[in-house]
Amino acid sequence: MESLLSDWSASHGEKFEKEVVNFGHDLNETGLFTDEALIELLEKHPSESLDVCTMGDPDHPVYPNSFRTGDFRGVSGEVLIEAAKAGKVWINIRNGMNIHPEYKAVLDRMYGDLGKAIDQKPYNARGGILISSPIAQVPYHFDKTHIILWHVRGKKRIYIYPQTEKFIPDTAYEAKMLRYLDDDLPYTSEFDEHAQVFDLEDGQAVSWPLNAPHRVDNREFCVSVTTEYSTTESKIKNANMVANATMRHRFGIKSSYRESSQTQRKLKSLLGYAVKKVGLVPKDELFDMVTFKIDPAASNFIADIEPFERNF
Repeated sequence: MESLLSDWSASHGEKFEKEVVNFGHDLNETGLFTDEALIELLEKHPSESLDVCTMGDPDHPVYPNSFRTGDFRGVSGEVLIEAAKAGKVWINIRNGMNIHPEYKAVLDRMYGDLGKAIDQKPYNARGGILISSPIAQVPYHFDKTHIILWHVRGKKRIYIYPQTEKFIPDTAYEAKMLRYLDDDLPYTSEFDEHAQVFDLEDGQAVSWPLNAPHRVDNREFCVSVTTEYSTTESKIKNANMVANATMRHRFGIKSSYRESSQTQRKLKSLLGYAVKKVGLVPKDELFDMVTFKIDPAASNFIADIEPFERNF
């Protein structure tokens, strides 16, 4: 079976996880990302692992510039795809690459091929499928795990920024670890002068070093696979940030991950694990309110409703 990595070179392998790497893939050839295949997937995917959202609308009287969760119950997969194409709906099929056997087989191929390419044991990756409107945007943020964006359909621009204190302050990282910050980071348009910018089309993927800040602008209706995996590096760093945040917020002790030695990082990671184990770190559970429903008769398929806590 041929590799799903279509243009991988030795140079890609040398830079992987150290620098931004842009490479090709053949996910389109699997037939799993056509409209028809995605409609079938949407109709069988567990509702608790499916997010249908809309982006901020500065003219909305109640929810200006707010990312909103929608009620999609009773809506067919075909209508959900139409809603995404209409302009303001973003769909995240969480763990779609893991839950369904035909997609899991492809995920295993993706990371099996990657493992061979970099001469490492394949990672235990998790993968979601993003179906997003032509004007969808992902704001400036970072991720706690290693991420690869495998773009399948449409045109998408991604900006990837340096990992210096200016672009991703330790305090912001710590805040996210303790749930004081969700995903977004402080951002100004001046940052774009320092970004690496990639215009992704069908069959292109991009990976970046752990925690590199990034943001995304769609140019067309898009379908992408986003995969994440943890490594020893990410686990130690996250545990360090938990330890540093705890010392800062509870005891007023300032400590920098960047300025710590390897020995200090290992010791603080043990403290971070202990802090999590005894329950001092808030759980990764968000208070999710549903504020609209998908309605084919409404403008852009979005109909405002009386807010309620998500229960599906």
